[in-house]
Amino acid sequence: MSTELTRRSAARGAIVVCIGALAGVVVARTSRAAGQPNGTTAANAYGAGSSTGKRLVALADIGIGSGRIITDPPVVVVRTGANRVVGFSAICTHQGCTVASISNGTIDCPCHGSRFALTTGKVVTGPAPRPLPSVAIEVRDGPVYTK
Repeated sequence: MSTELTRRSAARGAIVVCIGALAGVVVARTSRAAGQPNGTTAANAYGAGSSTGKRLVALADIGIGSGRIITDPPVVVVRTGANRVVGFSAICTHQGCTVASISNGTIDCPCHGSRFALTTGKVVTGPAPRPLPSVAIEVRDGPVYTK
């Protein structure tokens, strides 16, 4: 039996690779996750679409112009005014690490040094390619909840 690579065997190999790639695309597009919007892991964790939401933190525990990183669900709650808050995913857009600290007006990721603007979630220092996604939150009688 010959171990030489022939054009015929190379063509067969290429066909097998193409069929495998096509099958992978079909499976990926028809999976449950394919129908979800980007960021579904975060959105699902925040109780998106629920009527009650999840209690995150007491508003009084966050100073104006400061924030709090919540781990369950992974969200950064930022207090921008007396009764105003904004929320961002606490998952870094670089490689999915959870941000770990807030200092000097930035939300900081410990894995590769990405930093995000505290009030907008925009990238201040990479390698993160995109801002932190917004998370819908609201103040209700003192505590902050997901919407």
